[in-house]
Amino acid sequence: MFKGKTLLITGGTGSFGNAMIKGFLNSQLKEIRIFSRDEKKQEDMRIEYKNEKLDFILGDVRNFNDINQAMMGVDFVFHAAALKQVPSCEFYPMQAVQTNILGAENVLEAAARNNVQRVVVLSTDKAVYPINTMGMSKALMEKLAVSKARDTRVKNIEAVYTATRYGNVMCSRGSIIPLFIKQIKEGLPLTITNPKMTRFMMSLQDSVELVMFAFSQGNPGDILVQKSPGATIEVLAQALKELFNANNEIKIIGERHGEKLFETLCSKEEMAKAEDLGDFYRIPADFRDLNYSKYVQENAPALLDDEYNSHNTHRLNVKELKELLLTLDYVQDELKSGGIEVDVV
Repeated sequence: MFKGKTLLITGGTGSFGNAMIKGFLNSQLKEIRIFSRDEKKQEDMRIEYKNEKLDFILGDVRNFNDINQAMMGVDFVFHAAALKQVPSCEFYPMQAVQTNILGAENVLEAAARNNVQRVVVLSTDKAVYPINTMGMSKALMEKLAVSKARDTRVKNIEAVYTATRYGNVMCSRGSIIPLFIKQIKEGLPLTITNPKMTRFMMSLQDSVELVMFAFSQGNPGDILVQKSPGATIEVLAQALKELFNANNEIKIIGERHGEKLFETLCSKEEMAKAEDLGDFYRIPADFRDLNYSKYVQENAPALLDDEYNSHNTHRLNVKELKELLLTLDYVQDELKSGGIEVDVV
């Protein structure tokens, strides 16, 4: 399905974009367009990859003309451009609105106007029961994607718009693992907001696999969720200290603006209709129109007692988390640079 096709990745200079590029360089894609507003990272990637298949386009999803022109002749889109830092979005909520909501609408509308075949937008666990600006803006991005899928269905257009939702990606830019490793190497206290706080533990490869699953198996309007283990921040800190043979003290600094004690990937309402696909949940779109009297349902679906969150998923202990951390290239490289022998099981 990739032969002779063109893929565009918004926010393609980030961790996800780089992972996708590495996986697609040897594919039968004709062209991979990297759309972002970071000219320095584009130049770094241009030098690193030296591949004629890559086309770097400087622009901003906030500007419809930018993304509309970049979308001409595109077959597939992965929309990863976003403001992702929770505290930053709390202090500058309109910036999150402009990128995560209005920017996403620009991407979706440009895709529709240019007859793009498949669009996958990347969302987050913070979009479920959102309490912070980042989560709220991403929740609305999901609604925009489902709405666009509903439009294509009504108009009988053969295009598939889906969303993926996943937890924190381990070792991604600005995440907690690189911070802890930096603090360990500099002999500083590990700053923990709340030891009992839990988060899903997903690798970058997990996020790529989820997007590819949504791309190949998603139906219009689906939200696809990958099942993932979780761990407390306390366990994560202890696992890293043991891997690096460190004895840094722990300093509890309290929750930052907009942080939750745990994250949710599927709400109770979504779990009532979600399809269990083994390693994934499919949350299908509701394509009824506003004339609800046309629809008769004798038995309402049972509302499950539990949502799917980082508290009730499989919780990793220190040993399990150490094994998972050792599969990550970033952690392996940091261990080696510190003169610590890496023994990957």
